[in-house]
Amino acid sequence: MRIFHIDTGHVRESAHLEALGASDLAAPGYVWIACGRPEFEAEQARVQSALQALCGEQLVDLHISDLINKHLPSHYDYTSQYDLLVFRRLAASLSATPPLNAPATERGARVSGPPILRRIDTSPVGFAVFDRVLLTVHPDDCAVRDAYADKLLQTASNESRAAGARLPTSPADLMLRIVNSMVDGYLALRRELTQQLDHWQSELLNPRTRFSNWNALLEARMTLHQLDDVCEEQRSSIQDWIEAIKTWPDPASPADARERELLEVRSRDVLEHIERVVHHVRRLEQSVETAVQMHFSVQGSRTNDIMRTLTVLTAIFLPLNLIAAVFGMNFDFIPLLHQQSGFWWTLGGMALTASTLALVFWRKRYLARTTR
Repeated sequence: MRIFHIDTGHVRESAHLEALGASDLAAPGYVWIACGRPEFEAEQARVQSALQALCGEQLVDLHISDLINKHLPSHYDYTSQYDLLVFRRLAASLSATPPLNAPATERGARVSGPPILRRIDTSPVGFAVFDRVLLTVHPDDCAVRDAYADKLLQTASNESRAAGARLPTSPADLMLRIVNSMVDGYLALRRELTQQLDHWQSELLNPRTRFSNWNALLEARMTLHQLDDVCEEQRSSIQDWIEAIKTWPDPASPADARERELLEVRSRDVLEHIERVVHHVRRLEQSVETAVQMHFSVQGSRTNDIMRTLTVLTAIFLPLNLIAAVFGMNFDFIPLLHQQSGFWWTLGGMALTASTLALVFWRKRYLARTTR
């Protein structure tokens, strides 16, 4: 569990949950409590006590169940005291590709196929947003949490502030930044995912190769379909969050109004990033489906070319077989049979017949190769 006290220009990390109290919320500061899901499940009583000391309120039992649930889809809910957002992260792109023998505690069934597909993760992250407290529940050893916490500490340094970096001004602002980093983590994988699918498409459309990696392609299509569903749930939850912001009480000062406006802008920016993910996933789905259809269309065209060639060859040699069958009849007298030049006349007639038929079929483009 990691606890951060954030105020104007300063970030301080603490490890004592029981020591938190109302005195820690010195205006205009707030507290971020970040914990893993197993840790939250085991110490939810301590977390509830800390929330009671800080905010005078505790989480609803149903919301605690939502934060513990590993398979809950992205959704938004609220009470009169806090907002709850569950957001399924799309990719663990901030960490290295997990090893193949790693335990799948926070994943569903591990995706087979290329490593790029195994990097796609759909673990839920829960956010409870109070006025002065942000509680986040992450998968155990969550790289997103640790990476953003390090970034937050770096932002609070004098060098980062001098470079124009700005600390989150509220728990809602901090939540949106973490969510945005999750979505950007998947956007960073678009290039690799596109390259892998483009490679498969090239193999599908190459007439000189026989594509046999159908299992991996099927896994990719299923994974893209699941990502499409995840993105739709994410977009719906963020849209509900944006609508909820509009119902908040009017700001008391121009500074508060400015902060509210910036919060709405950041929310719309997160929504736009999610829509980019949705559009990209759907474009990849359509591209793969089109490539598969074109593959079978090309295979059908090749089969038609082969059958047409075999039909033409059969039509050319059929008259020759007829001539050979005539001269193979068991008769005593057949024209040209007992003549010295009969064989050559028959062979020339057969060659002339075959050449004439080949010329006719060539003029009718029966022997022309289909251009690809």
